Amino acid sequence: MTSEPGLFRSNVIVPLLPGLGLSGFIALLAGALGFAQSHVFGTTGLDALILAMLLGMVARAICELPRAMQPGIRFASKTVLEAAIVLLGASIGAAEIVTLGGWTIVAILALVVASLGLSYALSRCLGLDRQLSALIACGNAICGSSAILACAPVVGAAERQMASAIAFTSALGALLVLLLPMAAIQLDLDDRRYGIIAGMSVYAVPQVLAATAPISVLSAQLGTLVKLTRVLMLAPVLLIIAVLSGGGGRVRPPIRQVVPWFVAGFLLLITLRLLGLFPVFLLEPSWQLSRLLTLIAMAALGLSVDIGELLAGSGRVLAAGLGSLILLVTLAFALSAFLT
Repeated sequence: MTSEPGLFRSNVIVPLLPGLGLSGFIALLAGALGFAQSHVFGTTGLDALILAMLLGMVARAICELPRAMQPGIRFASKTVLEAAIVLLGASIGAAEIVTLGGWTIVAILALVVASLGLSYALSRCLGLDRQLSALIACGNAICGSSAILACAPVVGAAERQMASAIAFTSALGALLVLLLPMAAIQLDLDDRRYGIIAGMSVYAVPQVLAATAPISVLSAQLGTLVKLTRVLMLAPVLLIIAVLSGGGGRVRPPIRQVVPWFVAGFLLLITLRLLGLFPVFLLEPSWQLSRLLTLIAMAALGLSVDIGELLAGSGRVLAAGLGSLILLVTLAFALSAFLT
C-alpha cells in the first residue's frame, strides 16, 4: 500500500517534470550556444541567459505546448528564479551596500512617486477606469504582478481587472528582461549604472536578476538591492491608496504579498554574510548555482511569453502598460545619470 507522504510527493513533483525538462533542455542548448560563441567563434555575442529566453520564445511561437508542460514551466519561471534570488544574497557584502549610497535611496523614492502618478494619469487619459488604472500604476512603479495582487483588494478591483493587468504586466516585464541587457551593450553602460537602471525599471525581483546576470555580478547585486528598496515601498503606498480611495487603511493584503519568502531569504543571507557567518568557500558555488537556476528560469520565461495573445488583447490596456513602462525606463535612465 502506498504511503501518503510518498503519494503526496509524487503528486507534487511528477506534474512538474515535463515543463522543467523542456526548460532544462532549452537552458542546456543556450549554454552550449553561449560556450560556442566565446570559445569557438571568439565573440561574446548574446549571453546564454538572453539566448535561453529567446529560444523559449521561439519554441512557444512555433509549437503548441502541451497542457502537461504548463505546471513545470510556471514552477521554473517563478519558484526556480526566486531560489536564485535567495542564493544571490550570499554574494552581497558591505562593499556593495556602501556602493549603493544614500542618494540612490532618494532617487528610488522619487522614481516610485513619479511613476505612480504618471502611470495612473496616462491610464485614465486612455479611458481606463479608476481600479484598473491603479493596478497598472502599482504594478509598473513597484513590483509587477505582486503589487497588483496586493493592490486589488485595496481599490476593490474585480477579477477580470486583475487578470488583465497581470497579463500585460507579465508579458511586458518579460520583454523588458530580454531587451534591457541588449540596450546596455549597445549604449555601453557601465556595470554600476546598468544595475541601478535595471533595479529601477524591471518589474519583479527575480526578473531583475535575469536582466542583470548577463552583464556582471556587480550589476546583479546593485540591481537587486535597488529593486528591494522599491518593494519596501509597497506597504506605505497601499496605505496611502487605501486612504485616498476611502478604505481608511482597513484592507490589508496578506504579509506574503508584501514580503515574499524569497525576499526574506535574500535578506537573511545578506545578514549572515555581513556577520561573517556564511562560509567563504560557498560564495562562488552559491553564485554559480544562482546563475544556473536563472538560466533554467529564463528559458521558462521565454516559454511563458505569448506574443500573439498580448497583441490580440485590449488595445487601451496594452497602450497604458507600454506607455507606463516607457515612462518608467525613461525616469530610470534620467535618475541613474545623476548617481554615476
